[in-house]
Parts: sequence; C-alpha cells; structure tokens
Amino acid sequence: MKDSQSILAIDLGTSGPKVALYSGEGRLQCHTVEKTPVYLLPEGGAEQDPEDWWQAIRRGVRRLLEENAISPEQVGALCCTGQWSGTVPLDEGGKPLMNAIIWMDTRGAPYIQRVNRGLVNIAGYGIAKLWTWIRLTGGAPTHSGKDPIAHILWLKHERPEIYRNTYKFLEPKDYLNFRLTGRYAATFDSITLHWVTDNRDLGRVRYDDRLLKLVGLEREKLPELVQAVDVLGPLTPEAAADLGLHEEVQVIGGMPDLQSAAIGSGAVKDYQAHLYVGTSSWITCHFPHKKTDLFHNMGALPSAIPGRYFLANEQETAGGCLEYFVDSVIFAEDALATPGRPEDIYARLEELIAGVPAGSEKLIFTPWLYGERTPVDDERIRGGFHNMTLRTSRAHMVRAIYEGVAYNARWLLHYVEQFINRPIPELRFIGGGALSDAWCQIMADVLDRPILRVEEPRQANTRGAALLAAVATGRLGFADIPERVLVTDIFEPNPKHRQMYDELFAAFVEIYKRNQRIHADLNRHDVHA
Repeated sequence: MKDSQSILAIDLGTSGPKVALYSGEGRLQCHTVEKTPVYLLPEGGAEQDPEDWWQAIRRGVRRLLEENAISPEQVGALCCTGQWSGTVPLDEGGKPLMNAIIWMDTRGAPYIQRVNRGLVNIAGYGIAKLWTWIRLTGGAPTHSGKDPIAHILWLKHERPEIYRNTYKFLEPKDYLNFRLTGRYAATFDSITLHWVTDNRDLGRVRYDDRLLKLVGLEREKLPELVQAVDVLGPLTPEAAADLGLHEEVQVIGGMPDLQSAAIGSGAVKDYQAHLYVGTSSWITCHFPHKKTDLFHNMGALPSAIPGRYFLANEQETAGGCLEYFVDSVIFAEDALATPGRPEDIYARLEELIAGVPAGSEKLIFTPWLYGERTPVDDERIRGGFHNMTLRTSRAHMVRAIYEGVAYNARWLLHYVEQFINRPIPELRFIGGGALSDAWCQIMADVLDRPILRVEEPRQANTRGAALLAAVATGRLGFADIPERVLVTDIFEPNPKHRQMYDELFAAFVEIYKRNQRIHADLNRHDVHA
C-alpha cells in the first residue's frame, strides 16, 4: 500500500452497511450508509439476504467514490467488520443456499441445549463437556441458540438438505471476504462462537477434533483460519468491477463488530473499557489472559490484536428499543398512522425528554425486547414499562427507555468489574447512542462514571477496521492507536441523582428476578415470535 493511498472500511451492521474511507493513518475522509431488511420469522427466526448485503455495499462504495471524486487507484486496502454470530451456508460454487441466519436467531436453542447437557450438570452444562470447552476455548455455547454452532445444528436437524449441500459455513464478515477475494477463510476471532477451536495459543488457533466431535460438526464444512491482520489477497476481477475499485486493492482479514469497536474506541490497553450503544449494547475491554464467567455469559476470547484476549459480552436490545418505540408506537403503520416520521425525530426526542425529571418519576423500562444475552442468558425474558400511572406521558416513556438501557448497562458493569477484578474508572462511549447528549449524561449518572464520548462515535467500527488495516499494511502500530482516537466530550456524573438511581436500579434488577418465571411460562412455546 502506497503512502498516499486510502483504506476502505466496511461495517456490516444489522440495519445495513456503513462504508467509509480513511487515510493511511486512520483519519476519516468520507462515509455513507445503506439499509438492509431483517426478516423475523416464527419460533425465533431472524434472517437476512446475503445478496442484499452485497448490493448495499456495492451502492455505498460506488456512491462514496463518485460523490467524493475518488479514483479507484486512490484505494490501497480494504477491511471488513460487522455483525457477529451469524451463519451463511454456501454451496460448492460459493452461492448461499438460503438467507443468512443472524445473531438474533434462537431456533437452534433446543439442539444446542441437548448438546450442552450431560449426566451431571452445572447451569445446564454437563461437567465433562463444560471442562473441555472452557479449557480449550475460554467459554461455552450459550443456551439461547444464538451462536453459529446452534444455527448449524438447527439446519442439520430441520433443514437437512441445506446442511448436506453446504460446502462451507461462514460468518457474515467472512462471507464478505469470500465475495471480495474468493477465499473461504475465517479469522481467529470470528470463528470463536462456533466453539470448535483451541484458543490456548493465540498465535496458533486451530480446530480441535474433540470439540468437533462434541458438537457433531464436520471439519470440511468450515473455512481455513487466519489472523485478523493477515492479508487475504487482492480483489477478484469480478469484485473489483462490481465495486468500481482497482484489482490491486489488498483485503485484510478483518474482525467482528465487538473487536473492531474496541479498536475504534481507542481503548486498546488492557482493562481500558468502552461502552457501545447501537441496536445492541456491550461493555468490554482487552484482557491479558483466558478466563470465563459462565453464569453471566462472559469470557475472554481471541482479540483482533494478535496475542491478546478481549472480554466478550453483548446485551441484545439497546438503541433498538428506542427505534422500536419510534417505529412501532409513535409512527406505527396502522389505522392511526401519521404520514411518515420526520428525519429529525431523534433530535426531537432529546427536546421531548428535556422537561422530564431524572428517574422519569419512577417509571422503569426493561429493555429485554428480544430476550437477553448478558448479564443473564435468557431468551424468554421480555421487556416493558413498569410503574405507569395516569400522569405518565409519552415524554416519560421515552426518557424511561434511555434510562432502562442505562440500568441494563449498570447491571453488566458490575459483573465486568467482577470479571477483571478491578473498578473501571471511566468508559469511552461509542455507537449511535453516543450522539445523544441526554443519553451520555444518563449513562454517567446511572453508572456513576465519567463518560468519554469519542469523535465520530457512529464510525467506531469502520475506524477500528481502518486502523487494523493500517497496522496490517505497516502504516501504524497498535501502540499508535490511542492517540488517533480523540475524546470530544466528557460527561461527569451528577451527585444529586445518585440516591434515586441507586433505588431505581435495585428495582430494575428485582423486576427481572420476580418476572423471570412468568416470562419463561408465557414464552416457552413461541420464543421471540
């Protein structure tokens, strides 16, 4: 890659891909975004069409080049990141045999739970199996069915013809790399949630025959393994022509979204944490050794940074709760519908909640609209508003959503600090949620930590991909990254709200405990329908 050339970064989000161009030193030059649909199906199904992904990326790349007068020769490298824990089954010709099964899908839960169980069980895991998984991988398959191995088991039992005809199962990010280079490859970090790799030596992550036998998966149906910083090769002529790029563009292995967010937040030192709020949410950091907290669904898994682990966890719906409320309640497409929502709706929400006191007059929103993954692995729990009165207004409900997501983050923060055995003094904040001044301040107040908003918080994933590519092509070292990610605002916690938020957070956790059994009974036959 020449010094004057730029890096193209692609972030395949659940709602659609972001496409951005960065300098070789990781400075954002221009960006655009496209939309792709999600298909929610009965019994917990969640799918997307891989061709929708590719066409959206194609449109985004071409528009970025054309609108910014960038010639194909100006792009020297390309790196992908995106949604993790998905499954794309491809035939021998590289064609998808069906829609991609994405991270929200729980249809494989009964099959992975059956695999997990043994004669003597701890938290639903057979002791011998659990010991093998934790010792070799650093974690174990979740009971929720949202890991790729559960997707594959569902196909094996419910769509045997697709399973039989699958040549390779690929993660979404790795599918994009296949479309770009023709290589069936997964990175050490992206393959982790299949739970069939020995991760004890981070320089030599490899498939393990014991683990493959444990889940009943054939090695030949899985891709080769490479590091995130490895160069997969140049674009194929077909991909270059489709995207309007030069064939000499080098494609980097890349990483899933949790790992790219960690790099793009600038928090690359051990124990330096970041908070992400987009459709989903997480609090994570890099970690010096392998460790597992099975009871709260967290583990130290391979990072995109060679030789490093990072703390992996994810809360299912965060910003997605606010988007749901806007689209399905305020601007629902029904007999009472108003014609479309305004473009500045989220700015209007900020104005709306400005007059609502902190705590929303003790209205509590629980954000479990699609079950939960951490700090509890519970696909049957459901969300809602609690403690409503005749005084409750729409403004109260909107602010309660912001606060409910923050309560969930505080719940997770407790177990993250317990996991790393030290307090987290501050959090870098990224994702679309970080654009909201109100949400930044609510997070600071509820978590009782300074919240550091970084520049261009919605581009943290593309920035992480670009910075990884800069390292892979020799332009930067990982030690250079923190100074490349600027903090633009610091939100300090308001001590006046401490006692009230302590009380409401305690009630939030109690709501989960007291309603868990009810939700399990209500949803035992029709998860996420």
